[in-house]
Amino acid sequence: MALAVLGLLLERPLHPHAMAAVLRERQLDLTFKLTTGSLYDTVRALARDGWIEEDGTERVGGRPARTVYRHTPEGRTRFTAWLDELIREPAREFPKFVSALSYLGALGPRRAAEALRERAAALEARMAADADAYRAAREEHRAPRLFVIEAEYARAMAEAELRWVRETADEIERGALPWPGEDTGA
Repeated sequence: MALAVLGLLLERPLHPHAMAAVLRERQLDLTFKLTTGSLYDTVRALARDGWIEEDGTERVGGRPARTVYRHTPEGRTRFTAWLDELIREPAREFPKFVSALSYLGALGPRRAAEALRERAAALEARMAADADAYRAAREEHRAPRLFVIEAEYARAMAEAELRWVRETADEIERGALPWPGEDTGA
């Protein structure tokens, strides 16, 4: 969440409510786990640690005043260094799906192929919804491509996963992926 807050504040000073609205508008609530509590906790922590600071308050209508935040010079420097590191250095991530694949054999060939086919269908549905959200962000909200480029990356990763899942399910169904304990005729 800190990455999202700091990224938004590169564009302009904002109060947390506006940050949440922009994150949702750009569909970044699908990338970052966005709750009001987590957002406000993150803003407080970043302010406490000197990454951001108050830039004043803003009042709309009869609503309570909202504190607007901006980067500190040190915070901007630290943010861009952190971002540079995240972009340059591939991190070893541990998705649950990859962990589950370690034990795919426990399902047996039929259940494994069924599970993979079901995952493929779910991926297709999610990709269609994500494509609609991307189009809305670009066309309706006029978000510059650079502001939603992570959606393009996510699509490329989902396409690669979908291709692998389908190919593996095909191999299982054809009997081309040997299963431990099966009579392979060898």
